[in-house]
Amino acid sequence: MPRKPKPAEEGTEEVIENLEENGDEVGRLTRLLAAVLNYLSDDEVEEIDIEYLFNHTEGLREWWEQYRESNRKIIEDDIKNSLGELSLKELESIYEKIKEKEK
Repeated sequence: MPRKPKPAEEGTEEVIENLEENGDEVGRLTRLLAAVLNYLSDDEVEEIDIEYLFNHTEGLREWWEQYRESNRKIIEDDIKNSLGELSLKELESIYEKIKEKEK
């Protein structure tokens, strides 16, 4: 006797949508990675030109900016944690750079 399908539980549609979105993201990242690897493996490329990659790979620059922004908090925390290890001279140098930027 065939089994009856289980009734959809609450949130199932949301899980399916998330899986589809993740699948789309994986596909997009796969395309970006393939474009970069194709460029890097080209024997005619003598010097890697990141601007060329950004300009000729749709969505790569946007992905890179999002990635950098998502790592901002990690960078900020790393800087805060390392401040105690710096010499007074190094701290003063950083302080001067911050003050120059505020002008």
